[in-house]
Amino acid sequence: MRNVGFQPAEPLVVWVLTDGRAGIENQALGLGEAMERRAPVRLFVKRVRLRSPWTWLPAGLVPAPRQALSVGSDDIEPPWPDILIGCGRASIPFALGMRDWSKGKTFVVQLQDPRINPREFDVVVPPIHDGLEGPNVLPIVGACHRVTPEKLDEAVLDYPTRLEDLPGPRFAVLIGGKSKRQTIGATRARRIAEDLVRLQQRTGGALMATLSRRTEEPARLQLRARLAPHCTVFYEGEGPNPYFAMLGAADHIFVTADSVNMATEAAATGKPVHILDVDGPVGKLDLFHDSLRKRGCARSFNGDLEIWTYPPLHETDRVAAAVLTAWAARAKAR
Repeated sequence: MRNVGFQPAEPLVVWVLTDGRAGIENQALGLGEAMERRAPVRLFVKRVRLRSPWTWLPAGLVPAPRQALSVGSDDIEPPWPDILIGCGRASIPFALGMRDWSKGKTFVVQLQDPRINPREFDVVVPPIHDGLEGPNVLPIVGACHRVTPEKLDEAVLDYPTRLEDLPGPRFAVLIGGKSKRQTIGATRARRIAEDLVRLQQRTGGALMATLSRRTEEPARLQLRARLAPHCTVFYEGEGPNPYFAMLGAADHIFVTADSVNMATEAAATGKPVHILDVDGPVGKLDLFHDSLRKRGCARSFNGDLEIWTYPPLHETDRVAAAVLTAWAARAKAR
């Protein structure tokens, strides 16, 4: 293992454990892939969901979760992994049980704030804006993800349309939607569309937009009517997903303020990230956006096209190195 001074006899077996939702799974998978780039790793994806009434219980109080799996879940059976990466509420009962099932063999990493004592895991990786602290807590800006320069270059080459041949500047527009406290209403969507169209007409550039599963219908209607006619790419879920290709081809990236994942992925490109306002209270997300601004990654969009540079945000790589180092230290001590 090059970066931790410890070479296992066999590749590390790493499980990525989530409920399968893309935004959750990609965080854990991104960390697993970052570890795979640094050490010999065999990576396995496990998707789990609990049956009722176990879903009604707090995640830390689910008894015998392996017996409560719903139809369609992957089996959680030995041989146990060397490292488990869990993300999301559904993973927590299994992450908690893994220490007992493996008799302490499995090194357990939990992404996001698990809302229970971090000492129940080997490493906890929450977003820094959650304010979670502890000796085994590794706060990061935003969230782990799968974006790498190689993945973006490959996506640009594989996408059916040659996005790099579009006139510049090329604008990637990442639209989110409803979350716990925020949403994008029809009026807000119309304003976003009008601002972006004015920018495109003023600069002669190309617009590429993708909508989230969370984008609600009133906003979709406005974006279809006012933004889509001016876009070279307008994606709502049908056909090849242009997300990575857009990030790779863009000169500027516009992200609605509701999404931590998309803003973090955009900041990994080193390209200017423009934050688009949404409806609802900002809460802790304001702390997240402040952390991006302080690192030079992002600025609020005010209608003008600002140009700046910054070192790409590589938090996922930092976590991968820290996890492998911590695992190796424990393995050598045994």
